[in-house]
Amino acid sequence: MAKRSLRASPSGIKKAKQMFALKGWTQEFLANEVGIKTRQPIWRFFAGQPIERYTFFEICAILDLNWREICDSPPAEVIDREGEDGDGSTPAAPIDLDTLVNTVRSQRQDKIQHQCGILQLLDINRPVAINNIFTDVNILEQIASQQWLDTSALGNLNPEDIDRFGLGKITASQISGMDAVEKYSKLRVLGKPGSGKSTFLKHLAIQSNLGRFAAQYVPIFITLRDFAESGEDHEQVDLLKFIHQEFISADIPLMATLKRLLQEGRVLLLIDGMDEVWHEKEHMVLNEIRRFADKYHRNRFVASCRTASQKLSLKGFTDVEIAPFTHTQIKAFARKWFVEFSPTNSSDGIAKAGEFMKKLQLAENWRFRRLITTPLFLHLACSIFHRQEKFPIKQAEFYKQGMDLLLGKWDEVRGIERDQIYKGFLLPQKVKLLSQIALATFEQGQYFFEQGVVEQHITDYMQKLPNASNDPEEIQEVSESVLRAIESQHGLLAERARGIFSFSYLALQEYFSARKIVASHNLQALGESLQRLVSHISDPHWREIFLLTASMLRSADGLVELMKQKIDAIVTNDPYLQQYLTWANQKSANIETKIKPSTSRAFYLALSRAPHLIHDFSLAFTLDQGAILDAGLEELLEQCINTGNKDFACIHSCGDALSNILGTVLDLGFHKSLEELSKQLPDQNHTKASFENWCANNYEAWVAQLKNVVTSHRNISNEWQFSTEQQQILQRYYDANQLLLDCLNSDCKLTPDIREEIEASLLLPQKELEKREWA
Repeated sequence: MAKRSLRASPSGIKKAKQMFALKGWTQEFLANEVGIKTRQPIWRFFAGQPIERYTFFEICAILDLNWREICDSPPAEVIDREGEDGDGSTPAAPIDLDTLVNTVRSQRQDKIQHQCGILQLLDINRPVAINNIFTDVNILEQIASQQWLDTSALGNLNPEDIDRFGLGKITASQISGMDAVEKYSKLRVLGKPGSGKSTFLKHLAIQSNLGRFAAQYVPIFITLRDFAESGEDHEQVDLLKFIHQEFISADIPLMATLKRLLQEGRVLLLIDGMDEVWHEKEHMVLNEIRRFADKYHRNRFVASCRTASQKLSLKGFTDVEIAPFTHTQIKAFARKWFVEFSPTNSSDGIAKAGEFMKKLQLAENWRFRRLITTPLFLHLACSIFHRQEKFPIKQAEFYKQGMDLLLGKWDEVRGIERDQIYKGFLLPQKVKLLSQIALATFEQGQYFFEQGVVEQHITDYMQKLPNASNDPEEIQEVSESVLRAIESQHGLLAERARGIFSFSYLALQEYFSARKIVASHNLQALGESLQRLVSHISDPHWREIFLLTASMLRSADGLVELMKQKIDAIVTNDPYLQQYLTWANQKSANIETKIKPSTSRAFYLALSRAPHLIHDFSLAFTLDQGAILDAGLEELLEQCINTGNKDFACIHSCGDALSNILGTVLDLGFHKSLEELSKQLPDQNHTKASFENWCANNYEAWVAQLKNVVTSHRNISNEWQFSTEQQQILQRYYDANQLLLDCLNSDCKLTPDIREEIEASLLLPQKELEKREWA
């Protein structure tokens, strides 16, 4: 084992002092060149006292000295300068390149494992081995934000497609991350905050370290902000010297070793966090990377950068973007996550992951599925599910936690200090700004908006701040800088095509819009913000904002009352629709059951419009025999009317259904009438000719008799004839009532009396509503 400190011999000190004098430096200047903060080690070196080995190597290298010629009793275990033997007297044969690569890889193996082998996940109190949690990523070779598009080309997207715009198809236009690194020798990996860029680079380093990838290269992992800080006291930064320091710490002291590897193209240089360098040093650091990559172009380079920071382009590098996780990747990540954090064993973790995926696939969780396509949000979702064994009822709480991460904690826990054009903004001010942009654009139906539009919203907000500038040009410049800061630092706004922006997820635009409505309501006495919200009750795009707003209000009483008034007004002025509601109310009044009156009214409204759906309805609720009979009769009539081919099997099926119904009819007159109709149906003894003759001459009249009997005895099968406009009104009325019911069933805060009154008065005609008001 080589000793950890070295000292200069008397002859070595003499040579060193001569070279030092020739350069005309001071000891302080030499200390700066070596990269140490004090000149004491320099003094000790020239005094022949022991100093740290890596400092000894670096002093000799900077003074252009062979360290073995200077050192007193030099150790033999250290890789020597190519072309020199142990004592520097006789040239030796050059070290074989493959041998050199393997030796350097071996000596740096522990360093790479220490740098890249573990992850510190948010809100987790212990490090996690990267191999236990890493999930393979896919790469998009086309960068959406570099395309030219017009906002008119984006106006017809469905809400479900908005988040995926510009990201390619789930199963196409993507290659694996490993394939991308193999394909391009110089690669810049772009991605949203939390998309897994740094983890991907660390994974590459570990795989190379293990010989599973790029085994013929020496992997070097650099965090760019550390490199930038290394030049803090210098006007210039030197990437070669920075990497040399990394080698010295692994007992590879000689610059010649590093230079040979670079000149032969045997280095895999992984540069993480191009967007994490302070603005003051950005230009200097970027130029150094460009110079280095150009000089040592034969090597392999992979750099990571947030998608928004494309101004940090690198000559000769191919830009690609990390794709959102697919269903398969989400499943793989969840499995690894729950196995890693299972308190007992892996089988429990696998079971919990299965439950997580099962609930994630529920229809009401499609927004969760869109949002958790990045490792950051997926980790947050797994963590919440792990603690609560369910997704949060209040989705707003999940969004709030996510925003706290992106707007502050995500950089804070990693020790990153960014240049914030709006660093004077406190977290609440950032939230207010984003909320204003979200609601202003959403009210205009804008999921995508031009750069000038969003900059104007930023300007409007900033002009209201204390000490705001009155100079239009200055305000415009600051607004553009704020937009780019939001995009780069938080990823909440994303450039989907050149000059066209959107919120990175539709769910976030909805969340911030709801926050703005709630904040405005809390500051107003007349509830104007809620009135404006309720004006959109018939617009399905606003559904999530209603639910989010209801869940965030301190009291949702006012909102649900306004919604109920708006819903009732949809059908108030149509007498025929009022008659229809009156009929449903009368039928529901005869039901002897424990279900709510509004539920029975909904049953009969659905019964008259879609009898084939009532079977599921009757299974879901405990209806009385009369309601079940009505459902069976409506289904029978629909079956008879739709028997277009009128073959024997279809007619026989109608007869069987009628026989089953007869067994439940208690009314003697009704029973007798149905029994007579049942006897009229042809039986199996009929010949084909006689059956066809009966169908041609009697079937339509038979169905008409059945309808008349059912209508007279049960007051159903009324042929409600709705115009196209009335059908549209009824659909709006139904959807709005469903939205109101969803708000009532959410975790919103309502007083019991308000909840009871709203539920009792659902789907009532206007006359009945007026009676309740006077009661």
